[in-house]
Amino acid sequence: MSEHHTYKKVELVGSSTTTIEDAIQNALAEASKSLKHLEWFEVTETRGHIENGKVAHYQVTLKVGFRIASS
Repeated sequence: MSEHHTYKKVELVGSSTTTIEDAIQNALAEASKSLKHLEWFEVTETRGHIENGKVAHYQVTLKVGFRIASS
């Protein structure tokens, strides 16, 4: 076991028709299919799409950190 950890950050955009929280969960669920050792995220942008005066989609940009496997 290493005495330190090394991380990589990637930027993702999640979307949902229901809530900002669902947009975050959707992004993390998809990322976890191909990225291992996900450890943290930060929301950097929140925006949405409007149709007929109502929110149609929420979009959330995330920076997601994951640990390099051998560290």
